[in-house]
Amino acid sequence: MKKEPIFRGVGTAIVTPFKNGRIDYPALCRIIEWQINEGVDAIIACGTTGEGATLSDYERSKLFEYSVEKVGGRVPIILGCGSNDTKRALALTREAQGLGADGALIVTPYYNKGTEEGLYRHYMTIAEGADIPIILYNVPSRTGVNLPLSVIKRLICHPRICGIKEASDSAERQISLAAFGEELPLYAGGDEHFYLALALGGAGVISVASNALPKKVREIYTSFVGGRIKDSVLCQCRLLPFIKSLFRETNPTPIKHAMQLLGFCASEVRLPLFEASDECREAVERELSRILEK
Repeated sequence: MKKEPIFRGVGTAIVTPFKNGRIDYPALCRIIEWQINEGVDAIIACGTTGEGATLSDYERSKLFEYSVEKVGGRVPIILGCGSNDTKRALALTREAQGLGADGALIVTPYYNKGTEEGLYRHYMTIAEGADIPIILYNVPSRTGVNLPLSVIKRLICHPRICGIKEASDSAERQISLAAFGEELPLYAGGDEHFYLALALGGAGVISVASNALPKKVREIYTSFVGGRIKDSVLCQCRLLPFIKSLFRETNPTPIKHAMQLLGFCASEVRLPLFEASDECREAVERELSRILEK
């Protein structure tokens, strides 16, 4: 069954800016407007980079509503609706549907570590219970769960499961996912794998780095689809040191420091995350300056 991607190109997994412990909505507005003006192809809110796991139900609902309203249909907006509780994930997905979101990003249920049948039923319960496109999200370094290919093969038969964000470090797995072809559009879940995903026929990237460098990240895509393969590779290579700096410590701490340097928001994160170390801040500052000077 052919699935049309929710978006092609660069979707920015936007940070959730905080000020004195509360969501900083004026800063969020600036970030969304800048991202769209810089040409990103989609906005992803309340994901890992958006610290969705530390938002209260009230905060997440308000952030869902605000993000959908501010994007205003100019680009697709995808909301992070994952949970280790299937009922809660379904409720969040229905909420996203009701607000008019273009898709729901559903991370593999963490901590509980479901069996293969449990993982299958988790996703099928959500797909059957809400009428909105779903992107599977596999990030085993965070969840302790690697979504089996056998489960994915069963899930792609459902028309509302229309993509996967793959954030493992395995090139072999990326190739295996690419074999599903148009049945399951592939999104790189790590900026370092963007070019690889495109070369494998993937739809794009759900990016951390594009919070700070939307045009630079998008050059990987525009060069590739324009047939300038060498340029696409070079763009990817130039960004690699900056991308590496963003994961010296737990995301989104480093990218929030970058956003503070650019004047968009404070670098504030919520516990158990903590402010970046001196070494991390220095690396982010050095690599961001290097890119911006070119």
